[in-house]
Amino acid sequence: MSNRDDEYYERDERRSPRRRDDRYDDRYDDRYEDDYDYDDRESRRPARRDGARSASGASHSASRNGASHSSSRNGAGHSSSRSSQGSRSSQGRSSSRSSQGRSSRGGNGHGGNGGKKKSSTKAIVLLVAEVLVACILVYVAYTLFFKVDVTKVGKVNLNEEEITKSISETVANNQEMSGYTNIALFGVDARDEQLTKNTRSDTIMIASINNATGDIKLCSVYRDTYLNLSNDTYTKCNAAYAQGGPLQAISMLNMNLDMDIQDFVTIGFRGLTDVVDALGGVTIDVTDAEISHLNNYQATMAQELKLNYTPVNSAGVQTLNGLQATAYCRIRYTAGDDFKRAERQRTVLMACMEKAQGMSYSQLETVANKAFGETYTSFDLDEILALLKNITNYKIVDNNGFPYEEMRATGTMGKAGSCVLPKDLQSNVKWLHQFLFDDSAYEVSPDVQKYSEKIAADVSKYIGG
Repeated sequence: MSNRDDEYYERDERRSPRRRDDRYDDRYDDRYEDDYDYDDRESRRPARRDGARSASGASHSASRNGASHSSSRNGAGHSSSRSSQGSRSSQGRSSSRSSQGRSSRGGNGHGGNGGKKKSSTKAIVLLVAEVLVACILVYVAYTLFFKVDVTKVGKVNLNEEEITKSISETVANNQEMSGYTNIALFGVDARDEQLTKNTRSDTIMIASINNATGDIKLCSVYRDTYLNLSNDTYTKCNAAYAQGGPLQAISMLNMNLDMDIQDFVTIGFRGLTDVVDALGGVTIDVTDAEISHLNNYQATMAQELKLNYTPVNSAGVQTLNGLQATAYCRIRYTAGDDFKRAERQRTVLMACMEKAQGMSYSQLETVANKAFGETYTSFDLDEILALLKNITNYKIVDNNGFPYEEMRATGTMGKAGSCVLPKDLQSNVKWLHQFLFDDSAYEVSPDVQKYSEKIAADVSKYIGG
């Protein structure tokens, strides 16, 4: 693997007092993550182009969520309303008939009581029936819209107008990039399968596909990189997903890196575990230094996901199952720390690609159907299956990380905490375009120049030279 990131990542001094075993429990990790203190600035980036693409509206997820909950509430409410109205109506009719009976019979007590008893019994039967229907509707609504949470997985329609705004004119008019398709890949800490937002993206990766050759290059964007979150707030870039889900995270990548990304795939721990298992495991070369951390992460996740786990007992090339591979992706306590962890994530993704290319289409279709239920993506299932038909035409030819090793530093940025610092954002973006698109003459957009100046001013006191 080229361009390995083997330097030590500066560790937060606050880690020192913790117990060794706690670091594999993400509840513990959350306590030691730096708190985000986002600016409440009203300024927003103006639209650069007018209506380049139609806006498909706000997130399909939100509309489905709203529709689901609305349907459940309306269904139950309507039934309850009918129950109440039915009760009042029946009781009213009962009283009316009872009064008429007493009047027509000239006050005959026996006859009046019999009519009242018969009418009241009928009203009670109607009320019970209405209540039963209401209960059935409430149960159906719960089953359809709560027990199965359709907003957490599957297809989402991004607001294309907002995506377009995040793509600069420099990028839109760049011929070197026109022959590529770029996809954002996000891995999130989501045991509860909440993949849409309010969770930090532990993995941020760009997959750039050369449409003519099928060659793919992968580039991790280190999650703690100090960047503009797309709203003129500067902090760790993984906060963009936590704030605004994939839409804001994609906008952040487009704006800071001069990219044209319009599609994404997000997967959580459980999803990755199941996908690797569906592929029959992946081949990974495990080192001695990684074994204890891999097993400790396995133990933590197995308890949280209610799975059994098999310890890895020896180093060397071997097939890892889903839980083992996911744990491997999370190791950050060896040489290289978080930089090395991002490399491990690329290693597992490449191993998945290699394994998939050896499978039949029917097998891949089974994997895709399994994975689709545990991902959050702008692709629909038919698009994914169409891509899989041509999987043998694709080849991952290189991978690396951003900021580039020779153009980055680390430091504690006040409230933002321990960050990866681009020494010069412009130079890093030029390197990225050379790496992904073989464009050695790329000139960054005016916006990247502006962000670069802001970042340079912010980090100057934290890095030497």
